[in-house]
Amino acid sequence: MSHTAFFYGTLMAPQVLHRVIWGNTNPPQIQKDILHIRPAILHKFRRHKVRFADYPAIVPANSTGSVRGTLVTGLTDGDIWRLDIFEGDEYERIKVKVRVLEQKEEGMGDVELKEEDNVEGEEVEAEVYAWIAGKNRLEPEEWDFGEFVREKLHRWAGREAEDVDSGFQGRQSIIGVFGRLVDGVG
Repeated sequence: MSHTAFFYGTLMAPQVLHRVIWGNTNPPQIQKDILHIRPAILHKFRRHKVRFADYPAIVPANSTGSVRGTLVTGLTDGDIWRLDIFEGDEYERIKVKVRVLEQKEEGMGDVELKEEDNVEGEEVEAEVYAWIAGKNRLEPEEWDFGEFVREKLHRWAGREAEDVDSGFQGRQSIIGVFGRLVDGVG
């Protein structure tokens, strides 16, 4: 069965997504081609920083709230199983409607679209991981993907992350242990 998901945080970085579902930040092109990744927007939600964490959360918001992210199609049941482990018990996978954002090129593309690129296209049903671990752990500020890429992505997809993986080899919950880095500490 094929699944469609909307990602709004660390999983917007293709290297992190590939690492979670395939165990490799740079899988062969034939694997990458299985997924179709496009920019999208989710309305009536707001993205927050999670206190003392590298990753964000989304919660329902008023009618003016919206979250930009990536829409990924072509995910398998196994991919969803690994993503469920990665997200852990702080999140609940729910169905939502998102709008695809029009862009000139499709594929991996640049997930940091400019505001003028915010042309909404077709509406698509997708699954998203919504925060259920309490609003008291959320900061009022919005989580910034550009800042994550500049300052923290190397911990999730670089050499530091490989060291974390090797330390947990043989454990069934390797992705879950790695998946929730808190200020670089697993």
